Amino acid sequence: MAAAAAAFSLREVLEAFQRCVTEQREGLMEPYLSGWRGLIRFLQSLGTVFSFISKDAVAKVSLLEGHCGGLQGQQYVSLQSMVRHELAAGPAALRARSDSGCRTVLRLHRALRWLQLFLEGLRSGDSRTSVVCTDAYNASLAAYHPWVVRKAATVAFCALPSRDAFLEIMNVGPREEAVAMLGEAIPYIGDVYSITQELFAQHKLLDLP
Repeated sequence: MAAAAAAFSLREVLEAFQRCVTEQREGLMEPYLSGWRGLIRFLQSLGTVFSFISKDAVAKVSLLEGHCGGLQGQQYVSLQSMVRHELAAGPAALRARSDSGCRTVLRLHRALRWLQLFLEGLRSGDSRTSVVCTDAYNASLAAYHPWVVRKAATVAFCALPSRDAFLEIMNVGPREEAVAMLGEAIPYIGDVYSITQELFAQHKLLDLP
């Protein structure tokens, strides 16, 4: 667990999501995936508690990396270009594809909301981590999970380490520095979330199966 924790850097996640949004308010795919790779290391550093989310995120990031590195890679430079490209075949064709970039990003997008809320709760430090995590989960991912997964998740959250342990995992120095960097990182994560939410809502993609 210590080795996995050492691989995580909150600063790298901050810089990745900071690079993700262009002046034209486009979301660039490469830093988006880079930010997610950092968040996955964060989840993995906590052991098996978040494995049901981290394993799924690993698969989704890998699928998107395949799109970005494939023959149509130029169409996946940004979230906007991806949506234009995949919608060109028609909404019905897009909905029929289980491996589409849009469907894959949507799953990550929902998980990003949970992480955004969870990190915000860690930063403010008003409650126990288990309560913060459960509240964040219920306000985001829970709506998309079956009952058995929701039940298992909330039980697992009870075993979460203390807030201080989480802040140590951030690998940015003393607790005060970790809290300050969370305060800096969360708005960038929120910005990427908002851009994706608006883009997908505009094209009626928020309920892709």
